[in-house]
Amino acid sequence: MAQIVRPAGAVTRKNIVGRGNGSGIGRSSRRGHDGQNSRSGGGVRLGFEGGQMPLYRRIARRGFSNCPFKVEHQAISLAVLDASYADGETVSDETLRAKGLIKGTDIAKILADGEITKRLVIEGVKASASAQEKIKAAGGEIR
Repeated sequence: MAQIVRPAGAVTRKNIVGRGNGSGIGRSSRRGHDGQNSRSGGGVRLGFEGGQMPLYRRIARRGFSNCPFKVEHQAISLAVLDASYADGETVSDETLRAKGLIKGTDIAKILADGEITKRLVIEGVKASASAQEKIKAAGGEIR
């Protein structure tokens, strides 16, 4: 049986800097010679471009974004409903949450992925047109 060997260079030793010339990482401790970034606490803030007008200030902010008002639906397939519910049960927002199929403030939408063999009553949950056809064909109803 072959032994598992890690590739060369896969694990490297942590560089301990600032411990003198004998460490091999002496003098400038890999920070270059002089300047703002060689000092402790040195460096510039995020987005700073050396005094040039930064990109986030050069670009105009115009228009309206509908993103805060966007409603995203949690997709639930017919196969999941068929596995999670018994024949004749009601599928609602509360029962989906109780069974752990949706979480938080998600809004559910039933999609026609998979097959359904049980007669389910869909109450107050959105369903795609093809999912509605499959539910009705199995003897279920949508309220």
